[in-house]
Amino acid sequence: MANLNTQHKQNNTYDAIVIGSGMSGGWAAKELTEKGLKTLVLERGREVQHMKDYPTTNKYPWEFEHRGQIPEDVQKENPIVSRCYAFREDAQHFFVKDTEHPYVQEKPFDWIRGYQTGGKSLLWARHVQRWSDYDFEGPARDGFAVDWPIRYKDLEPWYAHVEKFVGVSGNRDGLPHLPDGEFLPPMELSAVEEYFKSFVSKNYQGRDVIIARCAHITGNEEYYAKQGRTLCQHRVLCQRGCPFGGYFSSNSATLPWAMKTGNLTLQHHAVVHSIIYDEAKGKATGVKVIDANTKEETEYYAEVIFLNASALNTNLVLLNSTSNRFPEGLGNDNGLLGKYIAFHNYRAGVSGEYEGLMEYTTEGRRPTSAYIPRFRNLFKQETDFLRGYAAGFSGSRGIERDLSDVGERLEKGMISPKYGTWRVGSHMMGETIPKEESRVSLDPKKTDEWGIPLLKVDVGYDDNDEKMVKDYLEQVTEMFEAAGFTNIRTRDDHRAPGLDIHEMGGVRMGKDPKTSLLNKWNQLHAVSNVYVTDGACMTSTSTQNPSITYMAMAARAVDHAVKEKGK
Repeated sequence: MANLNTQHKQNNTYDAIVIGSGMSGGWAAKELTEKGLKTLVLERGREVQHMKDYPTTNKYPWEFEHRGQIPEDVQKENPIVSRCYAFREDAQHFFVKDTEHPYVQEKPFDWIRGYQTGGKSLLWARHVQRWSDYDFEGPARDGFAVDWPIRYKDLEPWYAHVEKFVGVSGNRDGLPHLPDGEFLPPMELSAVEEYFKSFVSKNYQGRDVIIARCAHITGNEEYYAKQGRTLCQHRVLCQRGCPFGGYFSSNSATLPWAMKTGNLTLQHHAVVHSIIYDEAKGKATGVKVIDANTKEETEYYAEVIFLNASALNTNLVLLNSTSNRFPEGLGNDNGLLGKYIAFHNYRAGVSGEYEGLMEYTTEGRRPTSAYIPRFRNLFKQETDFLRGYAAGFSGSRGIERDLSDVGERLEKGMISPKYGTWRVGSHMMGETIPKEESRVSLDPKKTDEWGIPLLKVDVGYDDNDEKMVKDYLEQVTEMFEAAGFTNIRTRDDHRAPGLDIHEMGGVRMGKDPKTSLLNKWNQLHAVSNVYVTDGACMTSTSTQNPSITYMAMAARAVDHAVKEKGK
């Protein structure tokens, strides 16, 4: 029997284990395998192969039974995920349904998840704005969180490294608070967006309107052909999975690249129960896994472990990784594991119309929008709330058809479309403040079908968020009015946190082991061979879409881990 156990351990031993195959996990796998490490990637969901397993990607609207809508009975069964904008008939198979992995809401929180190869990298909105020192220095300047242990200079070369491989379309705008990157040709602003950009530049010092940087290939075809990817086709069907690889996902880029090295093993239906800690060695030695279907337990072993299960699941895994040394969760000497969760506030929006520029129209599709970088409290504190917000902005002319008649006149109205007035809209992307009371924890009684405690989520809005929403609505409304937009309407939909799908924190980075869980290399302070490089590591949230920062951190952390291993 001892020989059998020894053989089992040998067969299940790797140089590195990556938990999660999504945005950051895919990058950890790519970097580890390229550097020669035999790497096991554990994915709790099913296998989704690039191109092969995108069942709706080439369907026409009339080929869907419900014309893209989710039936009422499905919505009633799944009230949480049904609130997500991308949960539609063409992509519902990439989402976790409400009953498939329940959790406990101490306060309303919409936890949106995707359990399959690539995770939510198949579904993301693909905006990739870099952080600057104004973001990394924010906590130290404002005192709302612990100081980040890194600055922009630490991450800048890794942003560049990631962007070149991902393929980022963008314009070099020269903004100190939104650094330029390794950009492919930018997409175009519409006529009304160009007008608003010019108007804001002339009339509002320190405010800008740019084309958003997005993870779509718009040039350098020969380079991306080596990845098996080609130019973005502007189909705007991204949530279905892109057979062209025109936008970045783990499935189309990092995981296939890692597989080519011969060093990758990808294990599906692998629900991670916990990380195994060896008290004699003082380090983590492996991962305990439960087969999602058979419920069989297996242990895998490695010298280095990357935890990239997505922010809240990463917290869950660490909280459930208990031992005599760490009774409250792996690395949790200070009791802060699971605390200081934050997110992005997407509650508010402003819309309007513009009656000018009628000689211009919009044609075709564009998989991104314009973007208004943060301008509040950027260089100095100027409001009664901390931090600030960025905003999306878009403007287009819709096609209108007269369907009010019957017979030949109806037919004529249908085949004689006319462009309507310009419609403009903006949505808020506000930074929320990490607070100790914003936390996740394990339910002491309830477990899921794999015997793992359910996650309790206790995260909500505060007075700072309310003040920020009010300011956003006032400022954008005033800008719209000044620009000559009419029929302006504001909204605050009071959506629950989580629907932004940008949850962060719980395993934050910092300089002091007394006030943080991770060091400047994304290592657990107390367990140096465990790295966390997904959203759980974030000390604060800033306003930018966070995925490009996760990817850069993952690549940087792997470089450090391999160098440490070499020592």
